[in-house]
Amino acid sequence: MNTSRLNRVIEGMKKHGLPCILVSDIESLYYLTGRWIQPGERMVALTVSQSGDVCLFANRLFSQRPEAGLPLVEYDDTEDCVAVLAKRLPEDLAVIGVDKCWPSHFLIRLMEARPGLRVKVGSAPVDEARMLKDAEEIAAMRESSRLNDKVLAALIETVREGDTEAGLGRRYVDIARSMGAAGYSFAPLICFGPHCAEPHHDSDETPLKKGDAVIFDVGLDLNKAMSDMTRTVFFGEPTDEMKKVYELVRRANLAGKAAVKPGAPLRDIDRAARSVIEEGGYGPFFTHRTGHNIGIGVHEPPDVSATSEAVARPGMIFSIEPGIYLPGKFGVRIEDLVVVTEEGCEVLNQLEIPAFA
Repeated sequence: MNTSRLNRVIEGMKKHGLPCILVSDIESLYYLTGRWIQPGERMVALTVSQSGDVCLFANRLFSQRPEAGLPLVEYDDTEDCVAVLAKRLPEDLAVIGVDKCWPSHFLIRLMEARPGLRVKVGSAPVDEARMLKDAEEIAAMRESSRLNDKVLAALIETVREGDTEAGLGRRYVDIARSMGAAGYSFAPLICFGPHCAEPHHDSDETPLKKGDAVIFDVGLDLNKAMSDMTRTVFFGEPTDEMKKVYELVRRANLAGKAAVKPGAPLRDIDRAARSVIEEGGYGPFFTHRTGHNIGIGVHEPPDVSATSEAVARPGMIFSIEPGIYLPGKFGVRIEDLVVVTEEGCEVLNQLEIPAFA
């Protein structure tokens, strides 16, 4: 167990009035225990009490071992895993916070086994702890982003007319693995031409042709630190409107990064980026939030949006990714990851490439 992270979670439990929580999210389990367990349809759960007592429940198939400070309760496929868990919870426990991603068929069975137990959504203590990265996590995210820079730079050097979106995605993954990554943090999102106007277009076999805008939205997994970056280039001579839109998005990206400092409301960071695009006349075409937190998971709370109630705090890592999307024509997005420091922010992505190739 990572005791410093556990202690932060326990402080969050006290703040939220949760005497006990059940953690089942794969990323959160890894955050606390250092164990990456893929349970499939089977149950894995970690209970944490305000007293500091913890217990890991896992199927014997997962081949887990107990360790100092982390007792293990195993079950097999002949047993009711939820019944095993329910029996180990304190008899006088009145309230439990359950992970927001715990499957409902487990939750309903727990409620039936312990009808007097009040159940709440209990992810906040872990989410809030994960929101603020420690020095080890920041160093890992820095290295992941540096490698992502190198991989994308290498990929762009290989781009040729006739390459397909999906083909370049596969090439990105091959290069990332050759440079030491475990794989991608999310499926590479590579778009050509009008597809760039779809912020989450699924890359397909569309071939690249002269005059296309090209969006590379890519990230890799380096020791469970997930990177995420977007660059937009133009293959061949861009139109005047392409140049204008690119410049607006570039300035919006810079404005968003410049607004990052401790104490800044995340909605104000969104506003800083969004206002540049609105003032340029393309406000309706910036159709998503400015960014999201990231770490072990690609999308972690909180988000950088107009409705966010969070403020920037040292140790937070999030994206700044404004975009403009013109249906049927093209789109532009530029994304960097930033870590909030005591003075402002550190930009984790340093890749600079000419947009007009």
